[in-house]
Amino acid sequence: MLNYVEKGSDDPAAGECIEQFYSVTLQCFQSTNNERLWLKTNIKLARLLLDRKDYHAVARKLRDLHRACQREDGTDDPSKGTYSLEIYALEIQMYSETRNNNQLKLLYQKALKVRSAVPHPKIQGIIRECGGKMHMSEENWKEAQSDFFESFRNYDEAGDLRRIQVLKYLLLTTMLMKSDINPFDSQETKPYKNDPRIAAMTDLVDAYQRDDIYKYEEVLQKNGDLLTDPFIAENIDEVTRNMRTKAVTKLVAPYTNLRLSWIADRLRIGENEVRDIVSFLIVDGRIQGKIDEWTGMLKIRPERDAQRVKAIQGIIDAATELYSATLKDFDGYRPPANEGTGGVPDQFDLPFGENLRPVSTRGRARRGKGWANTGAAP
Repeated sequence: MLNYVEKGSDDPAAGECIEQFYSVTLQCFQSTNNERLWLKTNIKLARLLLDRKDYHAVARKLRDLHRACQREDGTDDPSKGTYSLEIYALEIQMYSETRNNNQLKLLYQKALKVRSAVPHPKIQGIIRECGGKMHMSEENWKEAQSDFFESFRNYDEAGDLRRIQVLKYLLLTTMLMKSDINPFDSQETKPYKNDPRIAAMTDLVDAYQRDDIYKYEEVLQKNGDLLTDPFIAENIDEVTRNMRTKAVTKLVAPYTNLRLSWIADRLRIGENEVRDIVSFLIVDGRIQGKIDEWTGMLKIRPERDAQRVKAIQGIIDAATELYSATLKDFDGYRPPANEGTGGVPDQFDLPFGENLRPVSTRGRARRGKGWANTGAAP
């Protein structure tokens, strides 16, 4: 009956009636002391409130649920591990939607450590999907790819239609990782390679891996529905910028002087964006040149000049290392110690400039050396 009533929950007018329905149901379960059904019904109510984005009510309900699944000392009750994991999944969804990454990360790690549960694959799919989104926000593409793959696998096992959207996220992550590995090589994803629901994302990945900027832009223009998903719309810009950066690098390679407006026309993008990309490439050292803001020209230093500058810089670095190794820690040349010199007089054991003075020619002839230890400053 609850499942049937939930189907009409999208109607705002039905919201109050549905909450009353749940309240009566929960009162019945309390009077019969049926804790299992009370927990399941409250979890369903929390999920309904989450779908309605009533986050304050969800937070209150989740606190009650957590207390019901804990022992007297505040630790999780292993006998209720399955319910605890469902509650964690709901809370993780809430923090993911409200962009509270700090709490999301703590709960995500805690949920992965639950071992006393045998949850429905859909629950694991939800946890992994939210974990993948969290890693994407931190630009941790590798962990995001792993989580999206696990989420897709669990959704697929549960027969949940959410698997198609998560597969799109997996393809998006593949491009952000700049990976050349075909995401459809695995046994789980191979049956969906020709699925028309993901054809647009498949074409994007193909164009990205072939560095075909024109095909990539064409696919994006023809499939505007891709950007209806806020998560894809938020992250596709990074992929597009990577594509355009690679295209600019290849386009300018044969030239030494070219206009930014010409690059913009060839790539069918704005001149300001071209300027940003070229500036980034210059700072990153991938283009040896400079932008003439007055004329709007990109002037690239010839390769031979770049090699000459590199060679000069190498000489400077070598001279710096030589200075550090010989003179940096001294005031001047330090004579070698008496040890192993074959009879050098003891005065050479003294630091240079201390208690030494030059002697006269006559003294030098008599003593055989140019310095004498006189006990006074030179």
